[in-house]
Amino acid sequence: MERFGFVGLPNAGKSSLYNALTGGSALAAPYAFATTDPNVGVAKVFDHRLDALAAMSNSKKVVPASVQFNDIGGLVAGASKGEGLGNKFLAGIREVDAIVFVLRAFRDDDVPGPQDPVEHLNIVELELTYADLETVEKQLEKKRKAAKGDPTLRDEVAAAEAALSYLEAGTPLYRSGLSDDHTALLKPWFLLTNKPVLAVVNIDEDQLADVDTVIKPVQDELVCHTGASAGDRAPVFGACIQLEAEAAQLDPEDRAEMLDAYGLGEGALVRFIQAAYHILGLRTFFTTGEKETRAWTFRVGSTAPECAGLIHSDLQRGFIRAETIHWDELLEIGSWSKAREIGRVRQEGKDYVVEDGDVLEIRFNV
Repeated sequence: MERFGFVGLPNAGKSSLYNALTGGSALAAPYAFATTDPNVGVAKVFDHRLDALAAMSNSKKVVPASVQFNDIGGLVAGASKGEGLGNKFLAGIREVDAIVFVLRAFRDDDVPGPQDPVEHLNIVELELTYADLETVEKQLEKKRKAAKGDPTLRDEVAAAEAALSYLEAGTPLYRSGLSDDHTALLKPWFLLTNKPVLAVVNIDEDQLADVDTVIKPVQDELVCHTGASAGDRAPVFGACIQLEAEAAQLDPEDRAEMLDAYGLGEGALVRFIQAAYHILGLRTFFTTGEKETRAWTFRVGSTAPECAGLIHSDLQRGFIRAETIHWDELLEIGSWSKAREIGRVRQEGKDYVVEDGDVLEIRFNV
């Protein structure tokens, strides 16, 4: 399961966001370091396609896709040098697959700390960048010496040297001009800023009517080194986390009514989870029937046998073919049996690359 780590200054709303997404009960208190050990929880990925397929099949059980969120704790200025609980929290960030910046924009004089989300971002980014700079400086000379006897390491050294130039300038790697090849070569270095990034700007109720204006400075700050917008590399969401945390405690009907009363539709956190899911190149295929309809997570580019293996290793080992149809086409027809009867279910072999939204039935023999 993919892991996302909440990173931000104390009192930004990380634990409240964790509770809103996972239904957890992490302590959310208006003082620094209320969280000392990471809270780990799982959040369901809302997907209207899953619900529609389950209704079509009259399924007894519905199983959504899910992702893991880690509420790591608050960083402070000097964290890269061990200030606060910096060393402990930085180690927690190294273990996640993507970073979620939680940035405070809400105004509350009773809660200490800056109320400018860009200031939050700059402090946290700088600490992550300094930590990466120290890591690269320590490892690079060793790699250079090793590369003299092993030419296969030269590309990795070149990637580290390119990364070093950005880090020395105070630029985190996720918004640098580092090439995709260099990014991949540096993955074993476990650099903090060599991870996908999202940002949630925590606003108050009074700011709901002007969310775009509140988050725009953060969007402008999260730009690539080239000056182009970071776009999908660093999507930014505005959310009144306290409000959505309260809504998350309600049953679905009351939750929808509460969010609708505030003009929030399905809620910012639903869109956030979907973006978090996609930023790591994760996609969904479905299996459906009267017994169960389930969403399965796979990586972009996975073949039908690889996806079959996610259901059970025997299905991959004995894979013969995948019977498949896109979810919306299946819904239009009304049932799997009818789709097969009229020849709309495709027979795909071992080389088929599964697409987001495919409904699969695997034929196998072991």
